[in-house]
Amino acid sequence: MIGASLLIGLPAVAHVAIGCATRLEAPPVDVAALGEVEASGEGGRRLGEAYVRRRGEILEVRLAGSPEAIGQQMARLLRPEMVSIEDTLFGQFRRFVPIPPVRALMIDVARLRFRGADQGMADLRRREIAAQALAFQPDPFDDFLPTYHRFVFLHALYDVSLSFEHSPLLGCSSFVARGEATEGGRVLLARNFDFEAGDDFDRGKAVFLVFEDGRIPYASVSWPGFVGSVTGMNAEGVTLVVHGGRARDVVPGGEPVPHTMREVLARARTVEEAVAILTERAPMVSHIVLLADAHGDAAVVERAPGATAHVRRAAPVLPLTNHFEGPLAADPKNLAIEANTSTHARRRRLDELLASRAAPLTVADAVEILRDKKGVGGALLPLGDRRALDALIATHAIVADATERHLWVSEGPRLAGRFVRFDLRSLLDRSGAPGDDASVVTLPADPLLTDGRFEAWKAAGEPHGGETPPPR
Repeated sequence: MIGASLLIGLPAVAHVAIGCATRLEAPPVDVAALGEVEASGEGGRRLGEAYVRRRGEILEVRLAGSPEAIGQQMARLLRPEMVSIEDTLFGQFRRFVPIPPVRALMIDVARLRFRGADQGMADLRRREIAAQALAFQPDPFDDFLPTYHRFVFLHALYDVSLSFEHSPLLGCSSFVARGEATEGGRVLLARNFDFEAGDDFDRGKAVFLVFEDGRIPYASVSWPGFVGSVTGMNAEGVTLVVHGGRARDVVPGGEPVPHTMREVLARARTVEEAVAILTERAPMVSHIVLLADAHGDAAVVERAPGATAHVRRAAPVLPLTNHFEGPLAADPKNLAIEANTSTHARRRRLDELLASRAAPLTVADAVEILRDKKGVGGALLPLGDRRALDALIATHAIVADATERHLWVSEGPRLAGRFVRFDLRSLLDRSGAPGDDASVVTLPADPLLTDGRFEAWKAAGEPHGGETPPPR
């Protein structure tokens, strides 16, 4: 009887003890009153100079001011979308882990492993998250984790996801083309952000226009509630994208990748300045960054905890998938990625598509490459095959024209929808009136949407083959 009581009681006591020992405390913040959220045209919302509206099917969100103001604006302008995103994440958690005690155990393990998740965050980011948490009250998910603690985890979602053995982030494909490779010698960076986290991250994506006090304005493509960056361009034309990679061990006290990328966008005016920022900061997880600037420079930076950042360059094109090519190439975790994922198949296909171009690339050509669904040598693949550049798993894709400061963003579903242009010369101009540019300029949707193939693929259960073992 005593033994049975211990078996039942000890896990509950341990759960409470872990909760107390790992709780993340928010820093004190001085939150100023920002007024009331007002409705604007066609379902938009405005809060002072901040706003949310739709450009095509994509949310456009302007945030401005101090970190505390930006945190409040995010939570108050985007509360419905943030609730939907979290509901999707928790729904998937319940679906894949249907037994409540097992879910509780996994949460406890995550709390222990990432108990210092905010230690590597800059103070201004912690203050911003704290203000966001205060403005999100009442919190419908507070019973899962306290608001600030949970928001820290959500801001580190990219890093936490990359730490999984079967990460949903190891499928991205990108390239930079410039000089003789592009029409007019423009600098183009194109990327597929493959992240299998639910339709809300695809159809509910947001382009954030961030005007933080004393820093370079920038645009970031992500999702409501998350103002870090994995894909972005700043007003100077510095453009970056992040790819998942695997090497070394996770360091929970390191800086989350999206916060580091945000720091790059807020400070760097050239690739060289961006590289310097990436070199000086300690990462939480391994990853690869592709950079370009308006002056024609481009670089890949391979980063991992405890390792010196490795920089490589190539011209006139610079392709990237998900494996390391510098000193980290020999890491056993990287070798497993090379052996078990589609990274080399996608890289070879990308190489041959870029090498076979008879005419200089345009933005439309770059979109066509991102949507390529064939294998190496033009081999026909089943729709959704992970060896294709477009395996129908991306939550966003972009083509950034760093020369013109144009950011073209996919509407969804996946890469099949139109690409919508965001003119960042206008949208990131501090002297302009917020929200003045409402024009919608697009590139056409993929014929896949209208010829019946997409519907047939969905009806078949959205199959994804092409990797061994298949991602979980």
